[in-house]
Amino acid sequence: MSKIKFGTDGWREIIAREFTFENVKFVSQAIADYVSGHGMSGRGVVIGYDNRFLSEHFARAVAEVLCGNGVKVWMTGRATPTPVTAFAVKHLQAAGAVMLTASHNPPEYNGIKFIPEYAGPALPYITDEIERHLEMVTGKGRFTEIPYDKAVQQGLAVDIDPFDDYIAHLKTVVDLEAIRRAGLKVIVDPMYGAGIGYLSRVLEEAGCRVEVIHGYRDPLFGGSMPEPSASVLTELRDRVVSSGADLGLAMDGDADRFGIIDSDGTYIIANKVLYLLYYHLINFRGLKGPVARSVATTHMLDKIAAHYGLEVDETPVGFKYIGESMMKRGSILGGEESGGMSMTGHIPEKDGILAAALIAELVAVEKLPVREILQKLEKEFGILISQRLDIRTTAENKEKVLTTLQGLAPREIAGKAVTRTVAVDGKKFILEDGSWVLIRASGTEPLFRIYVETENEAKVKLIQTATREMLGL
Repeated sequence: MSKIKFGTDGWREIIAREFTFENVKFVSQAIADYVSGHGMSGRGVVIGYDNRFLSEHFARAVAEVLCGNGVKVWMTGRATPTPVTAFAVKHLQAAGAVMLTASHNPPEYNGIKFIPEYAGPALPYITDEIERHLEMVTGKGRFTEIPYDKAVQQGLAVDIDPFDDYIAHLKTVVDLEAIRRAGLKVIVDPMYGAGIGYLSRVLEEAGCRVEVIHGYRDPLFGGSMPEPSASVLTELRDRVVSSGADLGLAMDGDADRFGIIDSDGTYIIANKVLYLLYYHLINFRGLKGPVARSVATTHMLDKIAAHYGLEVDETPVGFKYIGESMMKRGSILGGEESGGMSMTGHIPEKDGILAAALIAELVAVEKLPVREILQKLEKEFGILISQRLDIRTTAENKEKVLTTLQGLAPREIAGKAVTRTVAVDGKKFILEDGSWVLIRASGTEPLFRIYVETENEAKVKLIQTATREMLGL
């Protein structure tokens, strides 16, 4: 059996190869040992699952092991988004949650994500402890379980549906009255995933004319991936344009990431969504506070924060660190360039339903399409172009490049002096004109990611080329 490791956002593998019922039960035993070891068995663990193949059956297998170890289970009775499962932890004051999902990965994958008692992604010290339990469990080759029906009879397993409670909470976070006054027409695309019914319900209650596409379960996700990227959301884009809608709003397979289409069919990248929402929270909501962003996320957030005398918390990649910032530093918004965000008053977990609803609020308040709101901000704060370049290499060459990167300390890049180096996650070089480049290696593949942000496309290419030359890629 290959070693089970929790990555940036849980354990994900291919169904029937590594993601088997036996391995799922081993992981469940380790989680049971973690919960019991912290004296939280009686508080219970929420179990959520997405629309992937066999997810509800894997969820029941998790429940049987947890209950077999005397850990109470709150079982969601239908596919439930990751942020809603996290909300249920907070709402029920549970010991945590197990979420069965592979998020936006291809259909052949499934996964397990552990959400601790604070209702956000598990920090490394928690997953490290679960992995230590897992080593002992797999070493013994045993787990303890009882049939689900017996667990129900004993009161160890209780069925729940957090839908209504989550919707009621979201209404306190999103300004539905502002949306109602605008009378928006919106196309919602839950991408066949666990987010079906959530965003559409909120927007309908806010008086929007809502049309839903891909609003039914398909474990193959229409033959694509449940990733709300520009290349995948072509049908949503076409439907927005052909129907004259104000917005197209999408969520990934477990609804923790978002995708935004403007009324003219333009895909709005996550970086732009984040600074639009930060600006909106400050100006329309009157909120003042730090913003948390990953090291790979736009510095337009920094410009807006500086304008209002606010701080920026730069974190490693992974929403767990952003969630931690929101809890400890009171950041009013947290986000990452890969499409995750949350805000104050909500849970410290990324939520695509929330992000999409807030964009509807923004458009309703501004009475303008997204592209024109962006133009207003660019006039005030300038233009920044962000791009990520993925470069595949060999395992052998990856080691050479990592050695080079470790000692890399350039005085200039693409003709601009390096004024600061950031080593929060990978290596990031800040240039004298405010441009920056970040180099990160994949933890699992022979792959390097080069993130660049500067004022125009031409300079992006120059910095990318200069960086590749320095690294020999």
